[in-house]
Amino acid sequence: MESRSSSALPTVPLWQLNSLRFFFLLMACVMGGFVWKQILFDSADWPWTKGLAKSMLAALALMSLLGVRYPLRMLPLMLYELAWKTIWMALIAFPAWASNRMTDDIEALFFDCVGVVILFFVIPWPYVWARYFKQPAEPWRKPSAPAGEVAD
Repeated sequence: MESRSSSALPTVPLWQLNSLRFFFLLMACVMGGFVWKQILFDSADWPWTKGLAKSMLAALALMSLLGVRYPLRMLPLMLYELAWKTIWMALIAFPAWASNRMTDDIEALFFDCVGVVILFFVIPWPYVWARYFKQPAEPWRKPSAPAGEVAD
């Protein structure tokens, strides 16, 4: 089995690691604080869709705590956050604004999401490229034994 050495990955500057830690902490504390309060004390009459969405956000907030300790290992979580907010702003909020159909709910969520723009400058894109696109994929199956050897 091949060794997956991190030496081939670009070094991520400490300021970027600490910036990622800050955003993970922000997600855990701010979003987590609001969402967990709502789930624990205000969820009795929610429709299932709202309960599902809030539960997913609560899980995201909990997992963000791991990002404070391991910002590069938890980077896919931050990329997910970046992706869904960017998609929502580009395909929901912007068209609503452009066609003068902005509602109070869309506007409120827009202001919750707009800070994601900062992440585009904080995420270590050379590391993302090297780690998730240039490195070989993990094996799909156990490697076969070379000729003459018996496989386990």
